[in-house]
Amino acid sequence: MKADPLKRFSNRVDNYVKYRPSYPPAVVEYLTKKCSLNEDSAVADIGSGTGIFSKLLLEHRFNVYGVEPNDAMRKRAEHDLKQYKKFASINGTAEDTTLPADSIDLIVCAQAFHWFCNAETRKEFRRILKPQNCAALLWNNRQTDADAFATAYELLLKEKSPDYSEVNHKNLTETDFVGFFKDGKYETAKYPNVQVFDFDALRGRAFSSSYVPPEDTDEGQLFLSALHDIFDQYQVKGKVKFTYQTEVYLGEV
Repeated sequence: MKADPLKRFSNRVDNYVKYRPSYPPAVVEYLTKKCSLNEDSAVADIGSGTGIFSKLLLEHRFNVYGVEPNDAMRKRAEHDLKQYKKFASINGTAEDTTLPADSIDLIVCAQAFHWFCNAETRKEFRRILKPQNCAALLWNNRQTDADAFATAYELLLKEKSPDYSEVNHKNLTETDFVGFFKDGKYETAKYPNVQVFDFDALRGRAFSSSYVPPEDTDEGQLFLSALHDIFDQYQVKGKVKFTYQTEVYLGEV
């Protein structure tokens, strides 16, 4: 029986904070320009997790509402972002944000939309957005064929992470985006992104993923052993890298 989607990351928060990638600064600059944002703008970060993207928004001085149903992740964001007076942490879901109607200038979903791509989410987004405003769906899309290590890591996930094929955000298709955005219209922007790891950091990055078996299980230990093998095979001066394409899908809802 698979874990409740709302609890999948509860035991992975530390690794998530330390080892998940952030997003290129150009992403926020793009959204600021396209959505005519300013310091008075209200941005709802839906599925905000530990606050990785919320922090970037706060650094641009927007009013940010981090909506996150997972208690462990939400509390970590509250702790890590407590110095930002314009951050409000919300215990809510994509289908029931609890935010007032017509109150939001931009919705962002960073590495989260694949968990709640449904009609109820679209209805709620339309309710809380001010008229003619947009939602931005973002992912750091790991390039699975960027190099020999990337290819080997992808094969490892397919062989030793049973949930990988089911919860991978790449399962979303153009049909999902056309069905979500108003009149099926949206635009995309893409930016390069990269992370470089020694083995300890690679280990943390791998086990931050909800589809990787927990490290304290037999399956997790088998995964770890295989991860060490491919690291040893492909490392260069003790390092490997994840190459990403950060993808943004922007449109009215």
